[in-house]
Amino acid sequence: MTNLWVVLSLISAFSLATSDALAKKSLQENDEYLVAWFRLVFSLPLLLVFMLFTPVPELDSDFYTAFVIALPLEIVTVILYIKALKLSPMSLTLPFLSLTPFFLILNSYLILGEKVSFWGATGILLVVFGSYLLNIGEVKKGFFEPVKAIKREKGSVLMICVALLYSFTSSFGKMAIEHSSPLFFGITYFIALNIAFAPIGYIMGRRGLGIFFRERRFRSLVLPGFFYALMVLTHMTAMKLTKVAYMISVKRASLLIGIIYGYIFFREKHIESRFTGALLMFIGFLLVVNAK
Repeated sequence: MTNLWVVLSLISAFSLATSDALAKKSLQENDEYLVAWFRLVFSLPLLLVFMLFTPVPELDSDFYTAFVIALPLEIVTVILYIKALKLSPMSLTLPFLSLTPFFLILNSYLILGEKVSFWGATGILLVVFGSYLLNIGEVKKGFFEPVKAIKREKGSVLMICVALLYSFTSSFGKMAIEHSSPLFFGITYFIALNIAFAPIGYIMGRRGLGIFFRERRFRSLVLPGFFYALMVLTHMTAMKLTKVAYMISVKRASLLIGIIYGYIFFREKHIESRFTGALLMFIGFLLVVNAK
């Protein structure tokens, strides 16, 4: 099936957005570290099943180097990501993930030797302008008020940090994939992330562990974990069938799905202006990832 990668990419986008929405709902009564930890934990069963059928490729020192560098950065992004979801509306935080290409201009060049073309630069400008429009509801107070609003939204600031860190993990992740295989790297990477994050989740969330288990609140994270694992598997499988840039551009539909979830489940306001900004960011991202 020629366009199977498109279907898999859309499933990955839907899975990520659904996992985020369900995790945010769980955050309403649970500690963010416990939510982050157990979303990872409940992603393990599906990952481990697929691991049984994934061949081990020949690995070299470049794979291990990229893996070791990316993993601690990934741990930080997990913490910042879940905090951002807790502090601010999904429609105001998730679209900032599209800023990753802006940071990749320098990082991908330094790490992978990739250069930005004219259309890539045009896409980045659309991404930046789209992020500005996310707070366009505040523009009546002054042209630079949206920038000030971003500073007031701690969740948005944290997600911008996540976007920056993703530019590093994406670059090193691509390096690891080139020296192994997409599916092997994706599964082993997230299994390692589970192991590394466990002590952090326990130490930071131990005060809430009692009620978390006593009232069986952990059950609210079974589905987020499942969809998180499904996102990983479909993401990596799609990358095997097409160019990474094409796959990621389709997967960024998760941003728009996330905004819709924010409106439906959390009654987030100013959805129209934020959707417009997110759409511009998405178009810009398409130009960036498809640029020659």
